[in-house]
Amino acid sequence: MNDLVRQHTALGETDLEWLHLLVSEWQLLSDLSFADLVLWVPTLDGTRYVSVAQMRPNTGPTSYQDDMVGHLVPRGRRPLLDAALDEGRIVREGDPEWREEVPVRVESIPVRREGRVLGVIARNTNLLTVRTPSRLELTYLQSASDLAQMIAAGAFPFPGQQVDMDASPRVGDGLIRLDADGVVTYASPNALSAYHRLGLASDLVGQDLGVTTAELAPSRGPVDEALVKLASGWAPRETEVEGNGGVIQLRAIPLKPKGTRIGSLVLCRDVTELRRRERELITKDATIREIHHRVKNNLQTVAALLRLQARRMDSPQGREALNEAVRRVGSIAIVHETLSQNLDERVEFDEIADRVIAMVSEISPGKVDCRRTGRFGILDAEVATPLSMVLTEILQNALEHAFPQGERGTVEVAALRSGTGRKDGRLLITVLDDGNGLPEGFDPQRAGNLGLQIVRTLVEGELGGTFDMVRAEPRGTKVVLDLPSSPQK
Repeated sequence: MNDLVRQHTALGETDLEWLHLLVSEWQLLSDLSFADLVLWVPTLDGTRYVSVAQMRPNTGPTSYQDDMVGHLVPRGRRPLLDAALDEGRIVREGDPEWREEVPVRVESIPVRREGRVLGVIARNTNLLTVRTPSRLELTYLQSASDLAQMIAAGAFPFPGQQVDMDASPRVGDGLIRLDADGVVTYASPNALSAYHRLGLASDLVGQDLGVTTAELAPSRGPVDEALVKLASGWAPRETEVEGNGGVIQLRAIPLKPKGTRIGSLVLCRDVTELRRRERELITKDATIREIHHRVKNNLQTVAALLRLQARRMDSPQGREALNEAVRRVGSIAIVHETLSQNLDERVEFDEIADRVIAMVSEISPGKVDCRRTGRFGILDAEVATPLSMVLTEILQNALEHAFPQGERGTVEVAALRSGTGRKDGRLLITVLDDGNGLPEGFDPQRAGNLGLQIVRTLVEGELGGTFDMVRAEPRGTKVVLDLPSSPQK
């Protein structure tokens, strides 16, 4: 819509914002009218109209099989548009049009803002399924007529009341019509069922909806005056009401077709099961985070015990083996600590990589400079846990074997993500050092070192990737990991 309005019309940004506000609300008008809506705006030279938005009803058959957005029609071809734009009134004159052997009633509603008509809504009703209207349909149509008059007068939509139509109640969810005193004159079957869920034992018609709603909602103090006012439809507001184990969502829409409030529409939806599932998910998420937190604590306890045991070892080789085990356990603990702070089973691995690098760097503090370049990005926990162990083993191997006797040097961990999505994404990791390099005849695929065995098993078995270790130029060693960025099923 933005492109069409800016390209073809003379409307300013504030006018465009008004049209966006209207389009965010007009599903309500379409459903109440059982009709398609097309928004036409006059072009810059005034000789044509351009359709900038379209809405189909959820309550009836469509009148347009094709998308109308972007169509241009010359002025004069559709007289009802011309009359509504020029005279600023709702135009209903004329016989039904026939479209693909379907009779369609066409009406035009001017869209007014601050006294100016910005465009015209063409309301198109498919007459093929017209029958004797029920009380529900008559209430819908009367409410649609009131809203159309408010649009023509510039009183609807309500400024500053942007509505999320995906989250707000819709016409089919439940509709209640109130008179000027807030007394119910009609309640749809779905609306009545929603109030029965709150504990209402009688009919709604004839009752003051504000008072009835406040009585059904448990309160420790006096009657909630704000809830009474909202449910009575005095202002355009949304809220949720909980009582008797049920939860309903309310949206009030004051009706002022001629400038004076004649009543209100209250849309309501039973969201009891939705809120119950949300609470279950919140509880589940909290439980999962607590599990990760406890696993992290247990791993840190194991690491502390291993560290204590290492200090008591007389054998240097045994002490070093225990210290390596401490770092392996610590790398897994880092992942669980990060997961305990997230709402899902995905982590920002850059933070984990930095912490692993800092932990392993303690082997030769101040002598070897370890750094990371590039971004790992967000990874699933199923990838992050083995990858943290792989990174720990490779860094440990570099610091222990590439720089003997306290030599100085650098180790760089480079990460590169490729692919457009999680399923086809790849992660290329390069660990490069400028140390002594590999001995002659070294085969990384057959080396018996425990650390390299762990790396091969995790990379090829769990991560579904490839691992290679080669000489770097002019000196040093380069380790290359090519992995899928998502778990392999």
